[in-house]
Amino acid sequence: MTWGKAERAAALRRPDGQPVRVLVVDDELTLTELLAMALRMESWEVRSAGDGVSAVRIARTFRPDAVVLDVMLPDQSGLELLRALRAELPDLPVLLLTAKDSVEDRIAGLTAGGDDYVTKPFSLEEVVLRLRALMRRTGITAADAGALLVVGDLTLDEDTREVHRAGSAIQLTATEFELLRFLMRNPRRVLSKAQILDRVWRYDFGGQANIVELYISYLRKKIEADWAPMIHTKRGAGYVLKPAD
Repeated sequence: MTWGKAERAAALRRPDGQPVRVLVVDDELTLTELLAMALRMESWEVRSAGDGVSAVRIARTFRPDAVVLDVMLPDQSGLELLRALRAELPDLPVLLLTAKDSVEDRIAGLTAGGDDYVTKPFSLEEVVLRLRALMRRTGITAADAGALLVVGDLTLDEDTREVHRAGSAIQLTATEFELLRFLMRNPRRVLSKAQILDRVWRYDFGGQANIVELYISYLRKKIEADWAPMIHTKRGAGYVLKPAD
């Protein structure tokens, strides 16, 4: 079986072929570590900072292609830091994170130069997708980095949100789509329930891991109803998606 596009290169890359570089700025250590883990799974280079001073210092040497920036920092406003970063790197795409969700806060962030805005709590997958979209729009990544994921005879279009297997359209709910997208971005890789929860559901999700089992069963009924199995359970380890034999 020939591997599809998703299996050959799931990660976006710079036009020179080098990995994308992302700087994460947030003083919540647990959240920063989760974000860094999620971004490294995209094969991106990641640096992190917990305050504005460190962020500026790291940005000068690391030269990030994009920044994930918390609006609330211990030493200064994230919006002040945004202006400082833009003074160094004028075209730098910035994704803002905030616990505030008012229209005024959104306008303030975008007016200050933020390119996009995510409100806490959020799913890690959402942050990855927003960053991918930002970098495609700004031309940072290679021109041939498309939005079509292909594993065997299963395809998923990230832009149109259409899913097909062997040419037949499959209708998925929003959560089923996000789960399948995560599996298809990591074909042949065993993913634990904890990893799936972190990426598909909100990072502070407090429910039981059996929700993963439930949605895996939903997916199987839809993408395997008339075809050979693609989602396999690895007892004690997690789940893996691979082309049907």
